[in-house]
Amino acid sequence: MKSRLTFLAFLALATPALAAEPVTIYRDRGCGCCDAYADYLKAKGFEVAVVDAPDFVDRSIAAGVPEQGVGCHLAMIGGYAVSGLVPAEIITRLLEERPEIKGITLPGMPANAPGMAAEKTGTLKVYAFGPAGVSLYSDE
Repeated sequence: MKSRLTFLAFLALATPALAAEPVTIYRDRGCGCCDAYADYLKAKGFEVAVVDAPDFVDRSIAAGVPEQGVGCHLAMIGGYAVSGLVPAEIITRLLEERPEIKGITLPGMPANAPGMAAEKTGTLKVYAFGPAGVSLYSDE
């Protein structure tokens, strides 16, 4: 029992440290879902800066996001590109695992994604991209 409590205390301390890693979101000016997504990440403990960048699509492609995977904004965190409205728990997993990829993407603007819906329902398919190509990263 004591080891379980120690483990839970460790998780409580470790998770905010990962979430405290700064996130820079590049987006089109006035995008309401991007503002809602930034607020969502802040509520999850991330330190978020939003930059109005009408060239975020070109910036996304330069960061390695496949053209068909470009989301409504580009976030940079921990050396990774995160395209679209990726849930915070998937970003945290990315930062914990540190896979050898360039980033992850949730293509399009799914109606049940953070920033679009008050609460996630159903599943979201998040893809990893990098030197090995594109593969499914999470199906939650």
